[in-house]
Amino acid sequence: MNYKDKYNEWLTSEIINEETKNELREIKDEKEIEDRFYKGLDFGTGGLRGIIGAGTNRMNIYTVSKATQGFADYLNQNFDKPSVAIGYDSRNKSDEFALASALTLAANGVKVYLFEGLRPTPMVSFATRELDCKGGIVITASHNPKQYNGYKVYDEFGGQVTDDKAGKVISCVNDVTDFGAIKTISEEEAKEKGLLVYIGEDIDFKYIEKVKGLTINDSLVKDKAKDLKIIYTPIHGSGNMPVRRVLKELGYENVSVVKEQEEPNGEFPTAPYPNPEDPRVFSLALEMAKKDGADVIFGTDPDCDRIGVVVKDSDSEFKVLTGNQTGLLLTDYILSAAKENGKLPKNGVVIKTIVTTEGAREIANHYGVEIMDVLTGFKYIGEKIHEFKNSGDKTYLFGFEESYGYLAGDFVRDKDAVIASMLIAEMTLYYKNKGLSLAEGLNALYEKFGFFKEDLVSLELKGKEGQEKIAKCIDSLRNATIKEIDGIKVKTKLDYKLSKEENMLDKTVSEIKLPKSNVLKFILENGSSFVVRPSGTEPKMKVYLAIKGDSIEGAKKDLAKFKENVMKLVESMLN
Repeated sequence: MNYKDKYNEWLTSEIINEETKNELREIKDEKEIEDRFYKGLDFGTGGLRGIIGAGTNRMNIYTVSKATQGFADYLNQNFDKPSVAIGYDSRNKSDEFALASALTLAANGVKVYLFEGLRPTPMVSFATRELDCKGGIVITASHNPKQYNGYKVYDEFGGQVTDDKAGKVISCVNDVTDFGAIKTISEEEAKEKGLLVYIGEDIDFKYIEKVKGLTINDSLVKDKAKDLKIIYTPIHGSGNMPVRRVLKELGYENVSVVKEQEEPNGEFPTAPYPNPEDPRVFSLALEMAKKDGADVIFGTDPDCDRIGVVVKDSDSEFKVLTGNQTGLLLTDYILSAAKENGKLPKNGVVIKTIVTTEGAREIANHYGVEIMDVLTGFKYIGEKIHEFKNSGDKTYLFGFEESYGYLAGDFVRDKDAVIASMLIAEMTLYYKNKGLSLAEGLNALYEKFGFFKEDLVSLELKGKEGQEKIAKCIDSLRNATIKEIDGIKVKTKLDYKLSKEENMLDKTVSEIKLPKSNVLKFILENGSSFVVRPSGTEPKMKVYLAIKGDSIEGAKKDLAKFKENVMKLVESMLN
């Protein structure tokens, strides 16, 4: 069935409501119709992510319910009397999609614990484990633009489903080929049957207490927290309540919130791209800081699993830290404090993704701690935490990814900006007590461990043609013989799709023992590297660049030159 047949099927279906049909009738652009119907919205290893709207390739009540019916089938096939925790953020239709998911699960005999209002994604991970559920669902598009929403699936251990389980869930979702096969009941019936229970303050309290329990330097926080000046923005998302509550209960009295960004709003009127990786989301916070001063500024994305940090540099100018820079600071702070307190375990592990700064390796090595690489996606860090708990042979200490996601503790199995905000506040306080800003602390780490510098280029390629271009470009890079970049020899080529690591100099090949993924990484003789992969959440191809320089300024210049040469190569493969 081609896209036009699917379009017409929706227009004539008795199941599709008139509001949806009218939306489709108003589309005059044939390319728009094609994009909405040329495929189904892919249920990937993390769930769904797409633009809100009518069509098979869009986030709507029908595609969400189809995914939920498949998830319900998976649960009933694998567990006896399964239950699921469901949460949602501030995005448009998040509450609607969450309730629809709950009612489909209930109609399939799956008990649902639904948060009574918006909550951060990590709280759903926590609730899934705390309530002994066999799965979890979060309705969120994380940091995507306002047009998007998404649907993330958790397993019984509170982590996003990874490859094996995801494959089984995807198979069940794909087996739902007819919207007429999707079950649902009314909210009243679900509650009467005890299949729908609303989660209230009890879980909030337990989660907040667990977060506060991760405080590293209790005496410092108790004595000095009131002296730290913080500006916080939830960027119209779900972090406002839990972040402020944790900080307040720990004694951080001087916390100012960006009023214009305080209230949840799926239109994100002050931040069209509500991503703490984008410095523009901090413009209002910076205006406040210039008037009233601040020791640190931080902001969390709509579902409060990512956090961005703004600090004063040596010239008293505010600068936005990269995700890698914040990760380096937290890694060193956590490991150094554990060592000072005699609590650094011999089997401790720090986990990062393959596109995250190698500076973390230098820090971990310094403290005698193992560092482990996993594929891009925090679900793989969550998976390792579960493995460590099961085997007992390693102790998880900290994990992070360059895209502003961090996690300490093991009661959550996904990145957590509530935990990170508390640790960043404490870390800022620690440096302030030494007479240093976070920026100065970062410079000290560079002097000690090396001047690591990274960058990310996201190439947006929309629609069917864009996806085809991305796939063709990566295949071209895979098949090309790339011997050098600007005179520097390529030493290692890692192909994660083929599970092959090739030494380009001596022609030896070894196996990559990670799940298969369409990712390529090239490492040069001087240690520079670049990674190319398709985005799993947006119509983009991502190019990650990394170098190690001999000074801060030298690293900036080296990275700029490296970036120029790599992008020439990548763009030649796109044409």
